[in-house]
Amino acid sequence: MVARAVKTVRPDSKGRITLGNLAEGISSFAISRDEKNRIILEPFVEVPAREQWLFKNKTALNQVKQGLDDAASGRLKKRGSFAKYKDDELD
Repeated sequence: MVARAVKTVRPDSKGRITLGNLAEGISSFAISRDEKNRIILEPFVEVPAREQWLFKNKTALNQVKQGLDDAASGRLKKRGSFAKYKDDELD
């Protein structure tokens, strides 16, 4: 683990602390305490339920990542139209 600059925060009268921009883009935290009594915050971001399948399907996720890498590198292939699928039901 890489050490970073330490930021000191103080709890208010109700025991709350403010993380400010450290929490930017984070929707929630899992909180745990280690054997040295340190409090550990693990950041989480939420994924819409309709997209959750992708993160559970490693093959599909790897294909999406490869496609994004290919697009970023300019490795694209021109394919035909997908218009014939426009009326298909979505799962």
